[in-house]
Amino acid sequence: METQNSSYISHYINADHISKRINGVRALNETSFAISKGELFGFIGPDGAGKTTLFRILTTLLLPETGTISLGKYDIVRDFRKVRNIVGYMPGTFSLYSDLSVAENLEFFATIFGTTISENYHLIKDIYSHIEPFKYRKAGNLSGGMKQKLGLSCALIHRPELLVLDEPTTGIDAVSRKEFWDMLKKLKEQNITIIVSTPYMDEAQLCDRVALIQKGNVMQIDTPEAIIQNFDKPLYAVRSQNIYRLIRDLRNWEYSYSAFPYGQYVHMTSNAGEIPISGLQNYLEDKGHEKIDIERITPNIEDCFLDLMLKQ
Repeated sequence: METQNSSYISHYINADHISKRINGVRALNETSFAISKGELFGFIGPDGAGKTTLFRILTTLLLPETGTISLGKYDIVRDFRKVRNIVGYMPGTFSLYSDLSVAENLEFFATIFGTTISENYHLIKDIYSHIEPFKYRKAGNLSGGMKQKLGLSCALIHRPELLVLDEPTTGIDAVSRKEFWDMLKKLKEQNITIIVSTPYMDEAQLCDRVALIQKGNVMQIDTPEAIIQNFDKPLYAVRSQNIYRLIRDLRNWEYSYSAFPYGQYVHMTSNAGEIPISGLQNYLEDKGHEKIDIERITPNIEDCFLDLMLKQ
C-alpha cells in the first residue's frame, strides 16, 4: 500500500495532496498517488468517489484547491497548455458533436491538434476500423459501443503521451466492454500511459495497478493481486431461501464482522478467524433458514473494497 508520504520522484505522474470541493462538498481529500510511464492504472470506486473530479484536474479542466500534480517535466497548473498537447481525454459522457459524422468528428480533433488523420492513422487503425464503414453516419446515431470507439479514436488522433478515460465502459454491453479493454492492452504496448476509471470491480483485474477510491480518499494502491493477497479475514459465501433475512441474521451473528449481498449469495467475513462451517450452519438452521449453502471462498476486488470501506 502506498502512503500519503511516499516519494514519487521517479514516476511519470506525481500527485501530492490534491484536494477539491464541488458545490461545497469535498470531492477529493488530500489525494496522493504516483503512476509510472507506460502503466495501465485504474481508479476503482462507485459514483461520487471523486474519480471524475480527479480526472478533470489531471486534464487541466479544473484547478486543485491544494496540492500539486506533475506530468513528466510539466506542472499541470503552470504548464497547462503544454499538458493539453500531450494528453488525450475521453469524458464519462459522450462529448463529441452529435450532428457531425464520424469522419467529421475525427477530422475536427485532428485539426485542433495540428495533425491529420493520415499521419496517425496507424495509431487508431485497430479501433477506427470497427466504425470506419459508418464514417458518414452522424455520431449521435451510433450505438453505445461505437460511440466509445469514436471517442477513443478522437482522444488518440494526436498521439498523446497520456490517455485519460473516465468510465469508458459504463453503459455498454459485455462484448463491447471486452473489445474496449483489448484495445487498451494494445495501446499500452505502444508505451502510452493509460489512466482509466470504472465502477466495475471486475475490471480492476485488467489493470497493472489500481487505486481504490471512496469519498475522495484513496484507500489503497497496489496491484490487484497484492490487494487480494492482503485481505486478512476468512471469507464465506452463504445462501439460503430468504436472502434479505439471511443478510440480517448474518450481521447479527456474534462471529460475523461483515455481510454484504453478492448476487444470489451473501459474502460474510468472520471476526474470530476461521470458523467451523457446521457452527454457522447450526446458527442459521436455528433461525429458520432452509436450503443453506456455505462455502469458504477467495476474495475478489469488490470484497477488498468493501472491507477497506469498513476500516475508514
